[in-house]
Amino acid sequence: MNDVQITVNSLKTLMDTATRREQLKEALIAAAARTIADQGLSGLKARALADAAGCAVGAIYNVVADLDELILLANARTLAALEQALTAAATSGKGPDWAIEQLVKLALTYLEFAASHRRQWQALFEHRLASGRSPPDWYQRDLERLFGYVEGPVAELQPDATPARRALLARSLFSTAHGLVALGLEEKLQFIPLPSLREQVTTIVTALGYGLAGGE
Repeated sequence: MNDVQITVNSLKTLMDTATRREQLKEALIAAAARTIADQGLSGLKARALADAAGCAVGAIYNVVADLDELILLANARTLAALEQALTAAATSGKGPDWAIEQLVKLALTYLEFAASHRRQWQALFEHRLASGRSPPDWYQRDLERLFGYVEGPVAELQPDATPARRALLARSLFSTAHGLVALGLEEKLQFIPLPSLREQVTTIVTALGYGLAGGE
């Protein structure tokens, strides 16, 4: 066997190994996502995930650093699904009336997504990295794109605001809508039927929109 053949065979081996690693990684992410949907974060166990992906437990850590990374990868799929829903709800327009209507529509879309994907939605906020660790840049970028849907309408309500202020307002609006959704769906204070929760979200987000349109 000459040097060229050895090089070709070595490259093929490397490519085959990379392909198998990627296939295993995808299988593990899919298994983690299914487990979260069925059982929530508490159902994630390394042994069960390995069995579902058809690998040994130790092989998990050949493709991801730890279970935290695997959870983030599964949660990223939830964020992608939420972004798809927000994209479908988004419209183009100008002016305060459009902006307020758009904010309400986005908030209600968020509510419907959370209600329809309860465990996956909860996992986004229940998962905590070990002390001192921050989510990776790619995960932060996924989150930032979602806030961008809110920043557009905010810019119409406060056209003179700086980008930094618009970003802050967008996060404040999201936090308010999220708080209403979380309290309503998780029944921490009292049971709120979904139609009533929709009405609450609409009322509060509309009021906040008019407040922003009225000035600083």
